Amino acid sequence: MASNRPGKYKVLKWVGGILGVLIILIATAAIYLSAKWKPTLTEKIKDGVYNGSHRLYRIDFKDIHLNLLTGSASLDSVTLMPDTAVFNQLKALKLAPVHLFQIKLARLQLSRVGVLTAYFKKRVEMNAIVLDHPSINIIHNKVAKRPDTLKEEKSLYEQISKTLKSIHVKSIKIVDADLDYINGATWKPLNSIKHLNINVKDLLIDSLAQFDTTRFYYTKDINFELTGYRSTGKDKMYTMKIDTVKGSATGGSVVVKGFQMIPLHPDLAFTRMYKYGKDRYDLKFDEISFAGVDFAKLNSDGDFHARSLKIGPAKAGIFVNRELPPPPGLDKVRNFPHMALKRLPIPTIVDSVLLDNVDVAYTEYNPISQKRGTIYFQNLTGNITNLTNDSLRLSQNNHAIANLHTMVMKTSRIDVRIDFNLTDKNAAFSYSGKVAPMNMTVLNPVAKDMGLVEIASGKMQSASFDIKANSSGSTGLVHFNYTDLKIKLLKEGEEGEPIKKKGLLSFLANNLLIKDENPSKGEAPRTANISFQRTPAASFFNLLWKSFFIGMREIVGIGIVPVKTPEQALEKVKDKKEERREKRAERKAERERARQKERQKER
Repeated sequence: MASNRPGKYKVLKWVGGILGVLIILIATAAIYLSAKWKPTLTEKIKDGVYNGSHRLYRIDFKDIHLNLLTGSASLDSVTLMPDTAVFNQLKALKLAPVHLFQIKLARLQLSRVGVLTAYFKKRVEMNAIVLDHPSINIIHNKVAKRPDTLKEEKSLYEQISKTLKSIHVKSIKIVDADLDYINGATWKPLNSIKHLNINVKDLLIDSLAQFDTTRFYYTKDINFELTGYRSTGKDKMYTMKIDTVKGSATGGSVVVKGFQMIPLHPDLAFTRMYKYGKDRYDLKFDEISFAGVDFAKLNSDGDFHARSLKIGPAKAGIFVNRELPPPPGLDKVRNFPHMALKRLPIPTIVDSVLLDNVDVAYTEYNPISQKRGTIYFQNLTGNITNLTNDSLRLSQNNHAIANLHTMVMKTSRIDVRIDFNLTDKNAAFSYSGKVAPMNMTVLNPVAKDMGLVEIASGKMQSASFDIKANSSGSTGLVHFNYTDLKIKLLKEGEEGEPIKKKGLLSFLANNLLIKDENPSKGEAPRTANISFQRTPAASFFNLLWKSFFIGMREIVGIGIVPVKTPEQALEKVKDKKEERREKRAERKAERERARQKERQKER
């Protein structure tokens, strides 16, 4: 057997030599063809982009690398820029696209490109296109379309069919992109996003794919992901954080997880950095998800339509400092929910909004008592239908309906139905609901610090309301049944001293004004027909609860005591501040006089 080995080695050497020569010949041919085709491909790519976009875009790159053995190619220092002169011409002809793109990237990679198939069979086939760390600007423009050309617009396949039979790319990846969405009219960024990843699955442009309803713009799917987003606003008052944002075009979904809006200063310090009153928000949303998003309409028309929006679990903290006046001339009606909806920059339709396990803590700082009062709403759930500012949808249905349920101070359930008139110029809405039984002393953390009233005893049996309201005020009916109601009127403490009871006034109020139960023995239940005049400083929430509160006051028996408007409350705050300044000045003068007496004694 040993005598045969040299012969075998000879054969192996011959085979190895032949293979080596073939590899060298193929490599040499590949290098030669790559070098020869480089200028041709460069010209073809540039002409293809320019002519394929109807002279709207130009692509430029520093160098192109082609490897026929691996079927890979790459372009260095790539830029894709629109020609604004051509865009303006198309705009004048009402043929311009809604979006323009500006793209810059260091390297564009293409893998497993069928160069020979593309050259001889006019079919572009490749495994992947990768854009690594690109900078992308998307400019949104409001453009008109010519009615006579709307039906004649050619499909993407029809536009390429004269030069190519098909284009098939299994995957297109945009990795760690910086993206700016820009208003084309003002050139101001509407949104800026860092660290964005986009994956386009199975792009196919041919004679059949253009009619495939399972595809989204010729793709099986376009999904995106944003991770670890963090931003501090220009005024350095909040930090915004997002753990992840994921979306799918064919699935019509967008899911935001771990959204936080974190104030950068403590509550009083935050509000006192502004000259006028400004609410402070502390938000934490575990999940916000859209379903049934029409991405095609969003891309083509700039309109947002979603079948549903789900919010929660979530926590929201709202802090209001009542020592600061509102901005001059501001009418807070503009911030009513249905009025704020009108100011959204794009036409918007959300068929249904679902709130799930949202906890809200509303805190007010009372500069009179120098205390904070907080009311808690736990497990706010419910839905809102027909949330829209779209003119066509509003012509069909101009009402948004909210059905909400929550626990107040962990003890009593509140059910409320709000009907928003989305087209009324005076911000009309109506609301009705009921409150389950509760021991009213649980409201003392709010009543004592915010209203300088302590509920000594009282059990609410039931309460309900049916109220119509608008920017001017409200009218309606309130029911409130209760037993054993007693209160204590309080006086604010000074210089850190505790709040004190107004003994005589409390006695008079309980014995002369307040009716300790409803219904009273042998009588029908008392109800209140309320009429409340709103002032410009009154917010939506203020109008909502104060209308109900006025009805409760009348039933209790203190309706004759006037309720201060927000403006009157601010005047009282000013007077109180002035009084405190005078007292501090008096105490300072007294201390100075005492020091002078001491110095005189020492002499």
